[in-house]
Amino acid sequence: MVNLNLPLKSIPRITPKYVRVLEKLGVFTMKDFLFYFPFRYDDFSQIVSISEDYLNQVITVEGKIIKTKLNRIFRRKMSIVEIIIETENNIPLKAVWFNQPFILETLKEGVEVRLSGKLILDGKKFSMNSPAWEKSSRDMTNTGRLIPVYPQTSGITSKWIRWQMKMLLEPLGHPMSKWTSDVLIDILPAEIRKKYNLYDIYTTLSQIHFPDSKEKLIRAQKRMAFQEMFLVQLKTIQIKKEFAEKNSTGIKFDEKLIQNFVSHLPFKLTNAQRKASFEILKDLEKPRPMNRLLNGDVGSGKTIVSAISVLQTISAGYQTAIMAPTEVLARQHFESFCEIFKDYGINIALLTNSYRKINNFQFSIFNFQSIFNEKILKNKKNGREYLLKNIANAKINLVIGTHALIQKDVRFGNLALVIIDEQHRFGVTQRATLQQNIPRESASSPRESAQRVPHLLTMTATPIPRTLAIAFFGSLDLSILDEMPKNRKPIITKIITPSERNKIYEFIKSEIKKKRQIFVILPLIEESLSESMVDVKAVKAEHERLSREIFPEFKLGLLHGKLKAKEKETVMKDFSDKKIDILVSTSVVEVGIDIPNATVMLIENSERFGLTQLHQFRGRVGRGTEQSYCFLFTAENSVPTSVPTLVPTRLKILEKTNDGFEISEADLKLRGPGQFFGTLQSGLPDIAMEHLSNVKLIKFARAEAQEILKLDPKLKGHPLLADALKKFSEKIHLE
Repeated sequence: MVNLNLPLKSIPRITPKYVRVLEKLGVFTMKDFLFYFPFRYDDFSQIVSISEDYLNQVITVEGKIIKTKLNRIFRRKMSIVEIIIETENNIPLKAVWFNQPFILETLKEGVEVRLSGKLILDGKKFSMNSPAWEKSSRDMTNTGRLIPVYPQTSGITSKWIRWQMKMLLEPLGHPMSKWTSDVLIDILPAEIRKKYNLYDIYTTLSQIHFPDSKEKLIRAQKRMAFQEMFLVQLKTIQIKKEFAEKNSTGIKFDEKLIQNFVSHLPFKLTNAQRKASFEILKDLEKPRPMNRLLNGDVGSGKTIVSAISVLQTISAGYQTAIMAPTEVLARQHFESFCEIFKDYGINIALLTNSYRKINNFQFSIFNFQSIFNEKILKNKKNGREYLLKNIANAKINLVIGTHALIQKDVRFGNLALVIIDEQHRFGVTQRATLQQNIPRESASSPRESAQRVPHLLTMTATPIPRTLAIAFFGSLDLSILDEMPKNRKPIITKIITPSERNKIYEFIKSEIKKKRQIFVILPLIEESLSESMVDVKAVKAEHERLSREIFPEFKLGLLHGKLKAKEKETVMKDFSDKKIDILVSTSVVEVGIDIPNATVMLIENSERFGLTQLHQFRGRVGRGTEQSYCFLFTAENSVPTSVPTLVPTRLKILEKTNDGFEISEADLKLRGPGQFFGTLQSGLPDIAMEHLSNVKLIKFARAEAQEILKLDPKLKGHPLLADALKKFSEKIHLE
């Protein structure tokens, strides 16, 4: 019997060279390999006799090789392989490959061959360029069917993966084989498979790697998507149940306090803000920890909703911690809350790690005696010790920071509420560390301290369609801010062609002369999560071009990910203080600081972004009383000629609406959940991501998960499922 947990390096036909490449792809065992799924399929299933009826179509033909030829062009260091095959209706077909002379080692005269590719005319002769091929005597693996195409890297091809996959799968399907029942175990209970007419695991893998038809492929993909979503729902239900069993501090809703606070705000709360605030305040009253997601559009007022919960918590005598993903956002929150609570005598601290030195803390204290503030700023070591001491003894009511809040020596005196901004930017462990950060002396007994955890409010500015919210955040209660403040002017958005560029530059000059400010955003050139030197070079070049050729009379700032933390902060502060007229930035740098004076957002190569991301950038303007604008520049040669109208059509959605939830729904339909939620890095397989918009599938998976956990909360009667869930939890990030 073969063990599917066997390392690939133990399989003789997979040489060390291929093992190293596969390990880079995260494939280490035979089981990993079997679950390494294709990302698309080439449809070579149309096997025909050659005729003009099939010109410019992808087809498969069979025939005997009657001529071979190798041309070498030494000047261009190129080789061209040509073969002529005679098909069954005696019509010759020429096939051509570039720089693949090794093909002739297999494709010799007299060999029966099968070719799949686009049929074209070369003069008056039928031809194919670089077709897929294999001998006719072989089973159809690379031609003549739906052909899987795998994510690959240098040193490995889909063709090689297909051959190895075939060799692994064939023994599994043999009637005398013990593999299927003893090794390739199906974690989905048989009764669930029967209820929803789902394939068993062997049939699923066979049809995903070598589908007999499109219908069977879809059925196999849905089975895997159901399985992944079933595990998601099992985990989220477990998390929610575990959370509900913990003790927390019940904080009484002081209606008079909150009404007084709201009545003195310089604006009126929207109905959505009122509803969300009430939901949070009622959660805080419970002796069980709140676990709520506040999902709101850019500018929908999440800060003031969170401030209401902070005020209630601190007024009841407890501490609050707010964790943001970047120093810029942490500082923005610090300044916002200092302003919001300036008349409430609340002690607020800012605690962030320097990017330069892990132990070099930067901090400020608001509303403490000025002598201590001065001492802290002058002596960082003593100041830090003083700050930590006053967090531990609960004299500081509100602590705002980055990952610095979860350093080992940061201890809270009586932390009762944790707020996490842009929660997807933090790992599960980081969030759990902050929630568990309560010293024993803060509770009346060791037993109480061990069991009590703070309430948790997480926030995101990415409008998430309800289906995705249910799928990803099933363990959280949901509050949605889907209503914008009444006085907010809609941002005017326009798609700008290259010919209109100068006109927009003139408009920007007129805005700056009115003392307004401008954002210019450049996309990532390399598709990675961090900036490359190529991206930095591009943004520097654009900054130089705009400074020298277009706006020489104005002050331009430059922001990118390779700047040091203090340099970024200086640039953002100068922009905030109106010392910079135009900020030129790459897209990965957090520009979420509130600049009410900024009225123009100019985005270069806007077709590179998803609609949701463009909407996020757009939300950086329009925060003041003046009319604001977002200009989407498109590149002349960025759109493939085969789809010349695709990009403008997609971007036109932004011209029509400022509703983030409407835009996110459109983005979901256009790009699919995988790309929509790419920044979450949830770890969910692509096959599950692609089916996240399938509401029925999610509902069925959740219902079955609830039913199983109702009868078997610890999954003791389902050991295979329990083991799969444990492994699943190690790689998937859920709330």
